[in-house]
Amino acid sequence: MNNAIYNFPMPSNEPVLEYLKGSKERILLDEELKRQAENPIEIPLIIGGKEVRTANTGTVTMPHNHKHVLATYYKATEKEVQMAIDAAKSAHRIWSDLTWTIRASIMLKAAELISTKYRHVMNAATMLGQSKNIYQSEIDAVCETIDFLKYNVSFAGKIYESQPKSDFNQLNRMEYRALEGVVFAVSPFNFTSIASNLNMAPVMMGNTTVWKPATTALLSNYYLMKIFMEAGVPAGVINFIPGQGSVIGGTMINSADFAGLHFTGSNNTFNNLWGQVSQNLNKYKSYPRLIGETGGKDFIFVHPSADAKETAVNAIRGAFEYQGQKCSAASRMYVPDSLWPQIREMMTEMALDIKMGDVMDPSNFMNAVIDEKAFDNITSYIDYAKASSEATIIAGGDYDKSVGYFIRPTIIQTTNPHFKTMEEEIFGPVLTIYVYQDKELDATLDLCDTTSPFGLTGAVFARDRVAASNICQRLRYAAGNFYINDKPTGAIVGMQPFGGSRASGTNDKAGGEFNLVRWISPRTIKETFVPVTDYKYPYMKEQ
Repeated sequence: MNNAIYNFPMPSNEPVLEYLKGSKERILLDEELKRQAENPIEIPLIIGGKEVRTANTGTVTMPHNHKHVLATYYKATEKEVQMAIDAAKSAHRIWSDLTWTIRASIMLKAAELISTKYRHVMNAATMLGQSKNIYQSEIDAVCETIDFLKYNVSFAGKIYESQPKSDFNQLNRMEYRALEGVVFAVSPFNFTSIASNLNMAPVMMGNTTVWKPATTALLSNYYLMKIFMEAGVPAGVINFIPGQGSVIGGTMINSADFAGLHFTGSNNTFNNLWGQVSQNLNKYKSYPRLIGETGGKDFIFVHPSADAKETAVNAIRGAFEYQGQKCSAASRMYVPDSLWPQIREMMTEMALDIKMGDVMDPSNFMNAVIDEKAFDNITSYIDYAKASSEATIIAGGDYDKSVGYFIRPTIIQTTNPHFKTMEEEIFGPVLTIYVYQDKELDATLDLCDTTSPFGLTGAVFARDRVAASNICQRLRYAAGNFYINDKPTGAIVGMQPFGGSRASGTNDKAGGEFNLVRWISPRTIKETFVPVTDYKYPYMKEQ
């Protein structure tokens, strides 16, 4: 028996490859893009390690060419969801009892498979299925996915090594058990890495999952599932269940074996799931762990001392990378009137210069939004601004869904700090700017803090470092990830653990040990070497 105590050091973050024309990675990617685009596949359910097909199917299409079918997928019914719950429950004891270093080795193998053998596969699937350009796919589907897997191994080791003090005549120790039951993982379309981590963080700590992937991310998520299996994740530990959210969620949350929810998605959906859980508390063995990240209305606050060019460039990137479909994307901006003419000129020029189109053309900075529902929702805000006397569209405002779901990067200037597009989450390439009088800095900070119910990310630009520090303090609850002189996107695992509070979620910080702690149920064990043999206290024997 191997009784070594092993510590996994903190890893280096996965290098981002450049994909220059003629490079090995670019050649492999171009070939894989062609292969996946020309060869539609079937995506079955995977329950207990076996492929399952149902009578109900749907299709996966390219957002930038919505007539192009990439895959046919099968949808789960209540029967298959229950099968998945049973499979996860059956796998739980073996997986949770397994030596944690073996679980760690499986995580590390999955990371290496993605880094090497399947790098081009994961990138191509994310680009085609979720309409990401090369860079946005590389930092997400490859680098961040790998970082989550590797860092979680090290974070788990830090948790396991934490033990209580022992004293005379006793030995105290802490056992870090997996949750008693099954974890429900509900993943979004916008980050392949999040889909991986919503499963693999609980799995690293000995849990088993039922995974409901976003329909609009099925291609990359299916390849992820296959990689997990190749890495050695046993049958039933992760169960891949595409289908309708209400069917899967309703069955899962009604199960007595429901132990936790790991969620990234809309605020409304998370609130609905939380409400369902609260109505079923008497069914569960333990109070379920509910961990969710639910979006934001992320801000950039510009101090009068800011550098205009740095502010403008980072605002463009923060608002329009991946079509603004990031929970952290800049959506509202507060600019002093003293800097506004310079910032406006640079931002409108850059927005006009942005090239948009198919992911197969690497010169495109932006691609399509995810589907028609998102397209219609985003463009309704643009139309609202066009019709309002309180707003002016200073860049963009054009859109077309005849071939793909394309929306030009749109910048709105408003005279009303409570304008609809300053308050409501849009989740698209729309940035609204309110220009404030320099003398009204304090009042505008209050507006920034109280305008939105969310609290995910935010940024301040200021060359005056004392002012930046004061603003950071004033807005301490407005953002769970706060940036000084940087865009409010791009958190890196191990460097900036990610998450927010208020309406943005439970702030359990993916990319840090905080999240992993939520997936264990500690047990304290005390052993007494020589038990007492008399019930009386010593002073009672003095008489």
